[in-house]
Amino acid sequence: MKDKLKVIAFDADDTLWVNEPYFRENELLFADLLADYMPKDEILKTLFATEMKNLQLYGYGVKGFMLSMIEAANLITNGQASAALINNIIALGQAQLQKPVELLDGVEEVLQRLQGKFQLVVATKGDLLDQQRKVKISGLEAYFQHVEIMSDKKAADYSHLLKKLNCNPDNFLMLGNSMKSDVLPVLELQGYASHIPYHTTWLHEVHEEEPQHPNYIKLTTIKEILGHLD
Repeated sequence: MKDKLKVIAFDADDTLWVNEPYFRENELLFADLLADYMPKDEILKTLFATEMKNLQLYGYGVKGFMLSMIEAANLITNGQASAALINNIIALGQAQLQKPVELLDGVEEVLQRLQGKFQLVVATKGDLLDQQRKVKISGLEAYFQHVEIMSDKKAADYSHLLKKLNCNPDNFLMLGNSMKSDVLPVLELQGYASHIPYHTTWLHEVHEEEPQHPNYIKLTTIKEILGHLD
């Protein structure tokens, strides 16, 4: 494989740096704000259903999450959500958009070892401004020749990225924490893909089955990819 590879793409959130725990934290804070109206598990179900309904409208990221929290609050309160409650929800989202970037273990070492040997790119979903901010303040920007902030990560989206990079699928490796978004679509195109598990995964991204594909590389940490590439 390593003799074929030209481009290695990295997912960003929960592959390069911490992200999902901030969503989980805000979900619980949201549930606390609405505790007088409904049990916590029902609040969280309502919020998740609202997020799923809105994905096609808002896409992925904190801003869409914030709008879904506001809509869910109106549903949960039967349209009686106060201005103070809405302001508290907006404050949760704005605080999340200003979280520091916490790199995950081994990330910078891997990038240092691979730099100059392959074209390194970021391929991530999320809000454009938020992801640009995180790339910039992460200290990792100089390692990457290209940053692609994608509206979705289906096979067609990866095909578009590969054309932009002038890269064939069999010269491309994707590393990420989501089997659904980072692995399966790339394998569908006959590219290479590695799943790097993270302790917290958004319910929408959960996929329990492990792919049976010759181009799939199973890892437990990001540093293990070096054993396949050095």
